[in-house]
Amino acid sequence: MFAKAATTGMTPEARPEMARQGWHTLAILAALMGFASISTDLYLPAMPAMARALGASAGSVEWTISGYLIGFSVGQLLWGPISDRYGRRLPVAAGLVLFVIGSAGCALAGSVPAIILWRIVQALGACASVVLARAMVRDLYAGARAAQMMSTLMTVMAIAPLLGPLVGGQILAVSDWRTIFWVLVAVGMATLAALFTMPETLAVDRRRVEPLWRAVFGYGTLLRDPAILAYIAAGGFFYGGMFAFIAGSPFAYVTYHHVSPQAYGLLFGLSVVGIMGANLVNARLVARFGADSLLRSGTLGAAAAGLLLAVSARTGWGGLWGLVLPLFAFASATGFIVANSIVNALARRPDRAGAVSALVGAAQYGAGIASSALVGAFADGTPWPMGWVIAAAGLGSAFSFWALSRRSPRISF
Repeated sequence: MFAKAATTGMTPEARPEMARQGWHTLAILAALMGFASISTDLYLPAMPAMARALGASAGSVEWTISGYLIGFSVGQLLWGPISDRYGRRLPVAAGLVLFVIGSAGCALAGSVPAIILWRIVQALGACASVVLARAMVRDLYAGARAAQMMSTLMTVMAIAPLLGPLVGGQILAVSDWRTIFWVLVAVGMATLAALFTMPETLAVDRRRVEPLWRAVFGYGTLLRDPAILAYIAAGGFFYGGMFAFIAGSPFAYVTYHHVSPQAYGLLFGLSVVGIMGANLVNARLVARFGADSLLRSGTLGAAAAGLLLAVSARTGWGGLWGLVLPLFAFASATGFIVANSIVNALARRPDRAGAVSALVGAAQYGAGIASSALVGAFADGTPWPMGWVIAAAGLGSAFSFWALSRRSPRISF
């Protein structure tokens, strides 16, 4: 499963240690990358119950997702340069401590505004795990092997959103929504303990010595690379659609179509199965067809699925399954868009893997802020707001990759 690590990424002492750990390393990296999903997916079935318990509207509870995305998007821009200077493991540990504090704050909060505040703290910590796990993959692997490993990690970490709503629904059946956040506290503490069983992946002689302020301002240089910009745009628009799905589906399924919280977890899990399957296919095909070709196919598929969803959401065509099936197809495009866009962006500047990973993630989750906020702002009791936002995101992903690929010889549409 694990081929030779890239020779430029890690210490001589760490490289053989990683080879010996194998699946153990994969599990830790997948857990770190899964924090973005589990932090939200676990409490999705509880959102209507939270609204009732706190006397809040559905739209205001959806802002707890937007608040999380604000912290997640901004925080990545700080953790990336920090890790390029000080290594990966210490910043991840600091982020996990913040995540535990934020999760406990959510569990103790007595109002939606308080939850939004603590969700921002939670996200500032969780984003360190995600952005630096991507950089650690680049430390360890290169080329098509890096894309294969990223797809494999995403297949493994897809268990988090698959189990998240299912576990959250079961917790809600025997307890209240606050227990869900206490579970996140326990997950954060367990991951922190596991982190220190794996070695540092960024060698001291590979770390950047420039001041952090200069590294932060250096993002402008990265954005002037049209290839990096193309990958960021394609992945960013798509993530916007995925977070519109996350924000809108609980109310589209549970409130509008009267699906139980437990059944919602199963329907949500169906889409995650599609994500896992597509990532496995991508891992098998990327060496043969290339990441750009598969990325192009993924963006076109996402655009088509989004348009079909919008028609169904507007007209009611197909009822519940008129939403479930297009959402399954849209979510499955994750397997061809996310891993390929991230790996190719990182490959452009391996010397600044942390900063590039942060920039990619900030754009993705920044789009998530806008899309989830739009779903909440235009909430009208129907699936339509979710439908048109996802359709716009799919079209934006396909169009941005096509338009920007015209400016770079490295990208072919």
